[in-house]
Amino acid sequence: MNVYEALYTTRAMRRVRPDPIPYPVQARILDAAIRAPSGGNMQGWRFILVDDPAVKDRLGPLYRDSIGQLWATVYRERVERAREAPGEPGSAATLRMVASAQHLADHFEEVPLFLLAFSRGDPSGGSIYPAVWSAQLAARAEGVGSALTTVLGAFHGAEALEILGVPAGHGWSMACCVSFGYPKGRWGVAGRRPVQEVAYRNSWGADLGLEVPGPLWPGERSGRPG
Repeated sequence: MNVYEALYTTRAMRRVRPDPIPYPVQARILDAAIRAPSGGNMQGWRFILVDDPAVKDRLGPLYRDSIGQLWATVYRERVERAREAPGEPGSAATLRMVASAQHLADHFEEVPLFLLAFSRGDPSGGSIYPAVWSAQLAARAEGVGSALTTVLGAFHGAEALEILGVPAGHGWSMACCVSFGYPKGRWGVAGRRPVQEVAYRNSWGADLGLEVPGPLWPGERSGRPG
């Protein structure tokens, strides 16, 4: 797979089939993850793959409660605005995101594989998240969809660590939980605000000097002068 295809089409795929992911595929995903850059080459990461139904049965209720708390706190005003004015720009995208995330929570136990990533001495996530993203890109190359979320660690981290047998008192914290599965939907390029609206040159707010009116993949490989 062309690297640009992987980069442009590795978006959150939360609706997946229950088909198991073969061990050789899992091995390639994990091996790609640990090749990611690591600050000071400390490799202060650990990963737990979860495919045991009994473990998912214990994590699932915690995950659903975490999503419920997310909607009731951080996303409350945004979701309320979208529901009150579904015709406004951005509302449809917000409501689709909420439905997709809620679907993953409601069907947590049916997802064939989860990767729980843990870090130590990496408060910024500068080492763990490149590794996780490499895992997601590798999964895309294998035709496996993924979705990263941090809500489980944020709202029920202590309980999840206990369920997973993470040793206490050693500084390990859950960075994220990533779902993996063969997607029910189609791969595609996610819609985003164009780069000239979110990037500047040399100072905040300054003109970037180029415009990218639409995704550069597939097609041309460079933006045009603004």
